[in-house]
Amino acid sequence: MSSVSETKSERIPAAQRREQILDAAAKVFGERGYAATTTDQVAQAAGISQPYVVRMFGSKEKLFCELLLRARERLEERMRAALARPEVQALDVTERKKFLGRAYVDLVDEGDIVLPLMQGFLLGHDPVIGKYAREGFLVIYRILRDEAGFAPEDVRDFLAGGMLLNTLLTLQMTQLYDSDDTAHELLGCAFGDKLGPVLAARNAS
Repeated sequence: MSSVSETKSERIPAAQRREQILDAAAKVFGERGYAATTTDQVAQAAGISQPYVVRMFGSKEKLFCELLLRARERLEERMRAALARPEVQALDVTERKKFLGRAYVDLVDEGDIVLPLMQGFLLGHDPVIGKYAREGFLVIYRILRDEAGFAPEDVRDFLAGGMLLNTLLTLQMTQLYDSDDTAHELLGCAFGDKLGPVLAARNAS
């Protein structure tokens, strides 16, 4: 990378540059997976040098863990903001589950939240990343149980539905929507009236 590019990147405030790198990392990790991603690829996507990425985060593992933590915190914020709405508080548990489920699908095209979480769940075997992923999953469980007022069985059903959506997205099942009747049916059943935006996000990628 040229010295001019380096100079321009150095003018960006550190906090903003950190977010820039994390945004790029979310896209690269989401597209390539953890194992196949390098810090050099993240640096190229962010438009900065690879040594700077390492200097800021220390390692690919630490970069991914911070990305996973940011995704979890953003999901928590979105869930709590939805639950704080008066019209949502007035809903019964069944309708609240439907509302939160639709709100989760709305995050599909926000790769900085969904894609890192999906990758983190696949790395449960990793001694460091797996710990972050498990902690995050339990945080979401507690929000649904304690703040949304769901019974454990309701939380189970909600998380099971969410993991189905994650699995379909990880499989890129939307690629078969137009050519396979079974995929067409499954996607329609899983995403319901939110399927349109999901397919639009696929076409835009």
